[in-house]
Amino acid sequence: MPDIRNRVGVNAPIDEVYDAIATRQGLSQWWTTDVEGDDRVGGELAFFFGGPDRVAKMQVVEASRPGRVVWRGVQGGPDEWVDTTFSFELRADGDETVVLFTNAGWREPVEFMHHCSTAWANYLLSLKHGLEGGTAAPFPRNELVSSWG
Repeated sequence: MPDIRNRVGVNAPIDEVYDAIATRQGLSQWWTTDVEGDDRVGGELAFFFGGPDRVAKMQVVEASRPGRVVWRGVQGGPDEWVDTTFSFELRADGDETVVLFTNAGWREPVEFMHHCSTAWANYLLSLKHGLEGGTAAPFPRNELVSSWG
């Protein structure tokens, strides 16, 4: 099965990066401003992208401070995300925290996967900019990578 993989280095302490990825408050700062749900293991998070019909729901599978967060796509959002996993592996490397992001388990490498790869890279840069003192760009302030949003 094909996967999306991205790597970004963030000049911030690993605990700050972890909190930005593992908590509703943190996620709303760089991915989408509208996040609801329970960010604890076993909980479900809902990420809204412009309306009730544009929501991605994720089950929190793992949240291991300071180095790993894993979600599973459960419903809503793109059909291609259902039953895929979204993992964030973190490790300190000098003054930066390395973030290895993987969206694993796509059934096939459809065109939408290419879009998502670019969009995830863009959102990971939003995470980086926000934690490094710049301006994050969560939805709806994100740069559109295509007409898919």
